[in-house]
Amino acid sequence: MDEEELTGGGVNRVVRVGGTVRRPARRWTPAVHALLDHLAAAGFGGAPRAYGRDGHGREVLDFVPGEVPGYPLPAYATTDETLAGAGALLRDYHDATAGFAPAPAMEWYFPPRAPAEVICHGDVAPYNCVFREGRPVAFIDFDTAHPGPRVWDVAYAAYRFVPLHDPARDGSAPGVAEQARRLRVFADAYGLGVEDRDAFVETARARLEHLVAHMRAEAGAGHEAFAGHVASGHDLLYLTDSAHLARHEALFLAALSPGAPGG
Repeated sequence: MDEEELTGGGVNRVVRVGGTVRRPARRWTPAVHALLDHLAAAGFGGAPRAYGRDGHGREVLDFVPGEVPGYPLPAYATTDETLAGAGALLRDYHDATAGFAPAPAMEWYFPPRAPAEVICHGDVAPYNCVFREGRPVAFIDFDTAHPGPRVWDVAYAAYRFVPLHDPARDGSAPGVAEQARRLRVFADAYGLGVEDRDAFVETARARLEHLVAHMRAEAGAGHEAFAGHVASGHDLLYLTDSAHLARHEALFLAALSPGAPGG
């Protein structure tokens, strides 16, 4: 069958063949496929199913129909309804993974993080979310999945969906007060616990600094895509956003507290 190259992958070459997607298989592919099999068995419909490998050694996954937004984000990907829908979808995903017991020998893209409460997706963002009729319905690209705490995934997802970018470097980002309000919408839709709310800013900053360290290490090892990201200054943008989170930590934590408006 004809292959249609899908745009937006950034790191991998991804093609569509009929109703399937073909992607390069990696050392972590068996763990990801075991996770996707578990999600299917658990009745979670917000992820593709896995079908092993094709004759070229590529992994075979469902093609999930819908729209995957790029940047600048379309209006439908920035609404409160999208924030709440993405938060609820992430909670449903995490809850579905809670009963998954990976084999000790399984390899993941990132090492497990303690406490391993769930299987983190690792890259929840609009560009890895399928929308239908303006609503988020599924996550895709589970390559970076790994065991970890809920808030590790929630913090990065909120960073991407709110978004929590420094408005001084990203004119499309909402102002700080609006970021705080939108953060509360996302956290409430997820049902984030009190301890995780208290740890949110610290975790979000650690998550961004982890991303920068990974990006620089991969670039230094000769990974072309990551080298291009570093050359374009993406690492510095994430550090700028981490500093933004630190400057406004008190405001964000106040918005997340049980006594805040809407709580």
